[in-house]
Amino acid sequence: MKNDLFVTAGEVAQDLGISKPFAYKLVRQMNEELDAKGFITIAGRVSRKYYEEKFYGMAQAN
Repeated sequence: MKNDLFVTAGEVAQDLGISKPFAYKLVRQMNEELDAKGFITIAGRVSRKYYEEKFYGMAQAN
């Protein structure tokens, strides 16, 4: 069953064609950014919405 709320470091690695260690580094960086904004984060996972916004520019119009 696929989790639509979060993307894992493994999925990031596969999507971007990078190594898993580098994907974990990117996920950690995104989680640090979210943490600084006051959001609760989960190690090794990041909000799918935030990931897509950061890498694909898919910001939701208000």
